[in-house]
Amino acid sequence: MKPFYLLFIFFFGFFSAQKLRVVDSENGNPIPNARIILQDQIIYTNEDGFAPVNPDAVNFEVSASGFQKEKIQAFNAQVKLKPIYKNIDEIKIINVDIKKIFEDINKNYHKKYYDDPSLYDVVYKEKGFDNNKLYFLVIAEAKFWSKNNQYNFKDGFRKNYDEILQMQLNNVKYLKKVNTDSIFTGKTNEFSHEYLGNLFLNYELYRTLQHLRMKDCKYNGRLIFEEGDEQLITFKIESGRGIQMNGEFKYNKADKVITYFETHYFQTDFPTMKKMTTDGREFQYKLGDATLIFDFYKKDGVYVPALTKLEGDGFTVFYKDETHVRKFSREIIFTTFTKTDKKGLNPKVDFNISIWSNVPVKEEKAGTTILSKEEQAFLNEK
Repeated sequence: MKPFYLLFIFFFGFFSAQKLRVVDSENGNPIPNARIILQDQIIYTNEDGFAPVNPDAVNFEVSASGFQKEKIQAFNAQVKLKPIYKNIDEIKIINVDIKKIFEDINKNYHKKYYDDPSLYDVVYKEKGFDNNKLYFLVIAEAKFWSKNNQYNFKDGFRKNYDEILQMQLNNVKYLKKVNTDSIFTGKTNEFSHEYLGNLFLNYELYRTLQHLRMKDCKYNGRLIFEEGDEQLITFKIESGRGIQMNGEFKYNKADKVITYFETHYFQTDFPTMKKMTTDGREFQYKLGDATLIFDFYKKDGVYVPALTKLEGDGFTVFYKDETHVRKFSREIIFTTFTKTDKKGLNPKVDFNISIWSNVPVKEEKAGTTILSKEEQAFLNEK
């Protein structure tokens, strides 16, 4: 099986509800990507800490990485989360064998996460920046079907992508793109193996284990917080190929399952590479740093995805006398989960063309997202 040493990312390839804001109890700063579990929906806060929550919402949970979760009995326009710790000096550090945990999760993935056909309502958001200027934004509602909630390597290598996941586009709420030179926006003619794999935690665990299994790999894990059955563990990895990684994950020691995983790849020390566009133009390309986030929650006794997110920064293209530094993010919020006997979606997105070129099957849901100030300003630009 081909190893995945690098996170190799290349750039070819709402309705208003009552606002709830999640902030840091210590300084009042907004908390982005805070998860809110309502009775029938999962939502996340935007970059400004806001999320659409109806005033009649009761008995819901709010949580965020680095903060203690809160149970909210009745709607409040502002929720304050307490940091797990203020200073690293407060922590009693306990060593943890992360390789052992990752090996166990990888081997028994089908036992730890729901592995039958699943149907989700999702919010898909993608943003692109060129030299720190936002040039692309899309926010869409869709349906997401997964055969067993994990990446199947055999189907992936055979390009049987529809056997792994399918999407149905329902409503493109916002879509704006500022044209740039085609060398930076050109596309290949097929859906990327890695693009698909990055949506699944088991794919990332496999890639991480390739580094951990190397002879010269150095790594460590630290238990820095524990509450009930949930542990917060940080890690650092320096593989034999010079890849630097660090991150954190939440581990339920009773169920022996990772409920939150965040890893950062530091790749800017890699040398610049020569690349060629599909129309024959040669340019220089330099890898940047990247972050992957996976979030899960337990519903009806099984663990299912709540969020998958990919961010990149510092991916650079040198063409003639131009330098373009790219930053991007792609996230999928799984707002609802349903067990299903369906063998797929009809109609479904054709991944061989741009997702946004597919014809939506109109199905609109209220209160799925709130624009950040930056996003609203971009959409308002003439």
